[in-house]
Amino acid sequence: MKKTLLAAAILTTTSNIALADDSLVIGAPMSSFADKWLSYLFDGIRDFDTKHDDVIFKLTDANDDPGKMLNDVDNFIDSGVDALLVVPTDIATVKPIAKKAKRAGIPLIIINRLPDEKTMKSVDAYVGSESIEAGIIQAESVVGLLDGQSANILLLLGPMGQEAQIYRTEGNKQVFAKYPNIKIVAEHEGRWDRAKALQIVEDVLQAHPEINVIVANNDEMAIGALLAATKAGKTDADLIISGIDATPDALEYLGKGLDTTVFQSAKGQGYGGAEIAYKLSKGQKVKKMNWIDFELVDKSQKEAYLLKY
Repeated sequence: MKKTLLAAAILTTTSNIALADDSLVIGAPMSSFADKWLSYLFDGIRDFDTKHDDVIFKLTDANDDPGKMLNDVDNFIDSGVDALLVVPTDIATVKPIAKKAKRAGIPLIIINRLPDEKTMKSVDAYVGSESIEAGIIQAESVVGLLDGQSANILLLLGPMGQEAQIYRTEGNKQVFAKYPNIKIVAEHEGRWDRAKALQIVEDVLQAHPEINVIVANNDEMAIGALLAATKAGKTDADLIISGIDATPDALEYLGKGLDTTVFQSAKGQGYGGAEIAYKLSKGQKVKKMNWIDFELVDKSQKEAYLLKY
């Protein structure tokens, strides 16, 4: 069967694979195979693929390079794919992708990184979670843990300009601005990366020993912050640390230095995006905006959320 053949190939190739004449082909340029959270999104696409024998999803790795992603899109269009399913390297890249897709008459589905309103007019469907909601939920959880205490906060940011970085941070700031005794002392770009966040936090804790809260735009940076804090001799009682995504790695740290995280269903986004690309390829109608809610997770919910992976 086709699915047996594709199990090893789905994330690594755009080469021609023998399919039945009536099979659909979805071109899926992805921003980075190295991104831990996105690996769970790929699992969602793979899950949909294994359940449908009349479609194949071909994923490519842009290595976070917009130029590489545009080249991948061109290759998919030239090969005559039935739809494009894209996690863009950044929201600015969606505009030229949309122009190419429209010119070729190919449906375009964007996952996870929401383009601006004008660009969305040229996109057939979006699947994701509202990033500002995650930032608000995360900040409110921190306020609850502070229970009226003063806070000096370090914000760890994703790659500057990415939709999630912009709106998760905005959600944080909307909440913290309501409290005069909560101050954002420093903001640094950790680029979603654990090792980079570790280095940043080591330096910032030396420069700002008054910091007692670290709020990260994602879990990998929160874990890096936790490792740096531990290295600096900080205990769980010294710092509140919060992340976003509720990855399996982060869930293991809940109650062990990581205080809260916010679940973003990577699998749900991947599966939902695949399903919508499949339906559009078959000429079916779909909703344009498809939202998957964020959910706050604390240590008491750890086991329940681990079961989602």
